[in-house]
Amino acid sequence: MLTLVEKILFVIATLASLYFTYKGVMRIVGHISSGQGKVNWSLIWKRVWELIVKVGLFQPVFRLRLGPSILHALIGWGFLSFLLINLADLIYAYTGWRLLDNTGLFGDVYRLIADIANVAIIVGIVAMAFRRFIMRPDTLSTRETTLLNPKARIGITRDSAIVATFIFVHNSMRFLGESFNLALAGHTDSWQPTISAVSALWSGVDPSVLVLGEHLAFWLSIGAVVAFLPYFPYSKHIHLFFAPLNFALKPERKSIGELGYVNLEDQSIEQFGAAKMKDLGWEQIMDSYACIMCFRCQEVCPAYNTGKLLSPAALEINKRYHFNGGGTTDVAMTELISEEAVWACTSCGACVDICPVGNEPMRDILDIRRNLSMMESAFPKQLETAFKGMERNMNPWNISQGDRMKWADGMSVPTIEQNAEPEILWWVGCAPATDSRAQKTAQAFAKILNAAGVNYAVLGKNEACTGDSARRAGREDIFFGLATQNVEILNEVAPKRIVTTCPHCLHTIKNEYPAFGGNYQVIHHTQLINELVGAGKISMNLEDDNMKVTFHDPCYLGRHNQVFDAPRDALNSAGALTIEMPRNSAKSFCCGAGGAQMWKEEEEGSARVNEARFAEVKATGADTVAVGCPFCLTMMTDAAKGEDSQIQVKDVAEIVAERMK
Repeated sequence: MLTLVEKILFVIATLASLYFTYKGVMRIVGHISSGQGKVNWSLIWKRVWELIVKVGLFQPVFRLRLGPSILHALIGWGFLSFLLINLADLIYAYTGWRLLDNTGLFGDVYRLIADIANVAIIVGIVAMAFRRFIMRPDTLSTRETTLLNPKARIGITRDSAIVATFIFVHNSMRFLGESFNLALAGHTDSWQPTISAVSALWSGVDPSVLVLGEHLAFWLSIGAVVAFLPYFPYSKHIHLFFAPLNFALKPERKSIGELGYVNLEDQSIEQFGAAKMKDLGWEQIMDSYACIMCFRCQEVCPAYNTGKLLSPAALEINKRYHFNGGGTTDVAMTELISEEAVWACTSCGACVDICPVGNEPMRDILDIRRNLSMMESAFPKQLETAFKGMERNMNPWNISQGDRMKWADGMSVPTIEQNAEPEILWWVGCAPATDSRAQKTAQAFAKILNAAGVNYAVLGKNEACTGDSARRAGREDIFFGLATQNVEILNEVAPKRIVTTCPHCLHTIKNEYPAFGGNYQVIHHTQLINELVGAGKISMNLEDDNMKVTFHDPCYLGRHNQVFDAPRDALNSAGALTIEMPRNSAKSFCCGAGGAQMWKEEEEGSARVNEARFAEVKATGADTVAVGCPFCLTMMTDAAKGEDSQIQVKDVAEIVAERMK
């Protein structure tokens, strides 16, 4: 179809484009490879089916903003098919031969898909452009108080405009070119319905004009791709490549909140945490290139939602714009996110869970905390009490270990010394053992275990804090000491199963102690309650079945460890009518206590996180909010008291124990 001169010019333009594109790509490779750790390429083969679902079906995208997600899918699926369509168009341009046009039904289906994909992309990009540039929802930007690279405030919009223009020109010109070709052939094609409809408009047009139009359409369509390629490495559109790489190559983790092992006994370690971007893992640097700048992580962030300075999206965007401005990985992390924003994170994992391209901004923040706490001693002073408590008395409440079993006074709760080979080792946890309100949870659960005749034991005075709060606050030294001690004790006991009354304990023992040589089967107390109900070992008095309960999913039970049904099933077995809040299960809103927030004052904002969550509780009309975490219990109780609300706050175990025969 192309003339010889056109073919030569196109080859020259393509080679020049590929040269500048290559330089941009190698710049990115250099940045990513300067990060810590090594890539495990073998993970790709283990995750093939996961990649097909996530990349081929855009499954992560559909978890939020359904309308825009459908539009995104129209564009995405269209572009996947255009990989073959553009190749076929190039072959035709250089040889005059139309790939797949004359291969029977297969060719017919190919032309139909090409027709549909063309229209889908055009419709999708026009609608998305209307949304971004005309409707301009707040969810596609961030507050002025958020630390965001000044170039990004204009650059994101400009980038979107460039990408939208490229997509529209490329696909509309391809569409027109095909319609000119059909008009020249003098017939329509039922397998290309929309293109055929448009080709009818050119009936009677001089063939030489149609030929010129076909050539011009090729140059504007495929030429747009050639022109766009050098810009591609600088555009957010590069997530097309890095999102699949993110899903394929991210290091294996037992949970979205699992933190990497730091060997405090290694005297050669000179740097803890991330002072500069080069201290991050290579995959954390790659996150900045995978980021599509959709602000979904910001939309679900409890800190941002309550007016704090933290925006996980801004962190990733700042990383990218730093690179685009010629920066290197030698930049200090506090130039990309403020210290106040760093300490506002509740480590709830919502940003990681919702990201459609697999980014992990929470991990960056916790690595920055490691540096601030371990290297700079720059942490909120309110945390000192909890740190000293964990160091001196092995619990953040700073209660003497000698008082660890006072919660069980008057109850039959066997210790490991009294029952050396239990079927269940109950890890009580610091809060249920030392906090006056949380002790009621421990007492209720003990009542359930005793009524069911469970063969169990507790560690008693030998149990120490798991170190979760210390670790999330960046104090790896405290965590390392506690974890080492706890694993040594647990390995000596060799428990068959461990049950915890705190999701933070569950998460740490189950997901982070294996790095210390501690591998155990760990379950939550609501899971064990369900087992006991199912086995007929406990039964409920269901005469009063009017209790309306809403369940608040603890972040470290739900999002971090995927336990959603057990608490609800336990409530249902107790005859409670469960009413769901709009944000529940994996999308649950944080109580505000995670990430060591329990031990410090919240950063300044428009509201407190627990108050925002309690407003959702009230909106359900429930008379009780059930929880499965002692931190959540404290935060919801404080919110209820602050509003002088009559809504009761109870652990699932308390509700079950009250209704147990």
